[in-house]
Amino acid sequence: MKLKLLAATVIVMTLNLHTTEAQIREGAQRHRIREGVRSGELTRSETRDLAVRERNTRRDVRMAKRDGVITPRERREIRRDKRMTSRAIYRKKHNRRHRI
Repeated sequence: MKLKLLAATVIVMTLNLHTTEAQIREGAQRHRIREGVRSGELTRSETRDLAVRERNTRRDVRMAKRDGVITPRERREIRRDKRMTSRAIYRKKHNRRHRI
């Protein structure tokens, strides 16, 4: 009985850890975008493009969770989307275009 309770607790904590990491990453990316807007490193069109990417990633996560199970393929695609968004944020912030 104690072993089952311990195993269940470990599983729940592991699931919460993954959710927290994903939320931290999304929050960090939103912060990087806001920082780029504030400093003038991002133009309005660049900011709009990044917001659309973020929205599409959140939509993909919702679609993956819809059936209750995120398959390894869906998880891989979501990670790729997040990685590509992070890369796009960096590139747009460092492309020598500035908002005046």
